[in-house]
Amino acid sequence: MFDKISKIIAEKKLTASDCGYHTLRILENNGKIRCLVVKGENIVHIELICPKCGTYSYITQEWGEVSKAAKLRFKVKCPKCGFLIKVEKLKGKK
Repeated sequence: MFDKISKIIAEKKLTASDCGYHTLRILENNGKIRCLVVKGENIVHIELICPKCGTYSYITQEWGEVSKAAKLRFKVKCPKCGFLIKVEKLKGKK
């Protein structure tokens, strides 16, 4: 579990400079989310363990840049239960 993004990184031999966005966050109730956007692509690869239902999922969705004033980086719904997971920006936070 939680190895699909690692496989993408290994297969494409990606380095940090090849990533447009990459994060691994721990959520409440043992939830977890990992996201990867490869530079030059507009697809975000998402692995998650839903904090509501506990289901593991791997999904992709379209990636869009957000404004500097936005608090959220992006949102994703759990494919099983529909719970909305909001990933906040970390920049500027303590």
